[in-house]
Amino acid sequence: MCQCLNSLVSSESLSQLFKMLSFPSSKSCPIAKPVPQHLRSSLLDSFCGSKSLSFNPQTGFNLRPKSLQIKAMEASLDYHFGTQLQTHIKTPTSLKIAIIGFGNVGQFLAKTFVSQGHTVLAHSRSDNSDTAAKLGVSFCSDPHDLCEEHPEVVMLCTSILSTKSELESIPFQRLRRSTLFVDVLSVKEFPRSLFLEILPEEFDILCTHPMFGPERGKKGWAGLPFMYDKVRIGNDDIRISRCGRFLDVFAREGCRMVEMSCADHDKYAAESQFITHTMGRILERFGFESSSINTKGGMKHC
Repeated sequence: MCQCLNSLVSSESLSQLFKMLSFPSSKSCPIAKPVPQHLRSSLLDSFCGSKSLSFNPQTGFNLRPKSLQIKAMEASLDYHFGTQLQTHIKTPTSLKIAIIGFGNVGQFLAKTFVSQGHTVLAHSRSDNSDTAAKLGVSFCSDPHDLCEEHPEVVMLCTSILSTKSELESIPFQRLRRSTLFVDVLSVKEFPRSLFLEILPEEFDILCTHPMFGPERGKKGWAGLPFMYDKVRIGNDDIRISRCGRFLDVFAREGCRMVEMSCADHDKYAAESQFITHTMGRILERFGFESSSINTKGGMKHC
């Protein structure tokens, strides 16, 4: 019988099956009732298009006609699993980024953030609301209002001298405890120390240095170096993914991504800046002037 039920069946076989399901008396099955002839014919018409009919001793008959097949993912999945799958599928790739210090550098970076589809908020001591509106950025004159928007990333684009005061003025209690803090200063040990000293331990820290500015990067960022140091990033998938998505902003623009410790960055930067400034002072002292026979290569090396 099981072999017959597990094989492909014809309408005649189904007719016999329904006869078996139509219990002749209530003693055989107190709950079941005979299947009326008109319903039996209707069911046969529905099941005739079905390709398979199986029987499981524990669960009974498994009848699935084509006319009753479930095609919606939400209806066919277990509720909990379906919810998890939908959440995974709808996980956004965009970020909500808050920029503290909306000057030239902040505005320069905001343009690319917006162009990639990220939501950008901004705050600065000066009223840059008009500029923000033109760039598609929401400007908040009060840092409390900005933090209540619960940005995923808070990026400091302040000057070196004002970094500490700006950081201390942020109402951390209005942010989510897992917020990622980023800086873009040209020195790295200084903001790293400030972040570790002032920020609550629950916050993530990413120190970065886009080694280009509005002038050098106005025609694109392809090939330009971007240094970063994951100072403190949580171990859970959400925090790791968020850090990766932020770094991907620069990778998508073609930046040369360089992972380096803050200490090594400052060491190499000090050496290169020493040479640059020393040679500049020497040339200035000797009074070298441009001439009509200068070459581009010669002036580049100078």
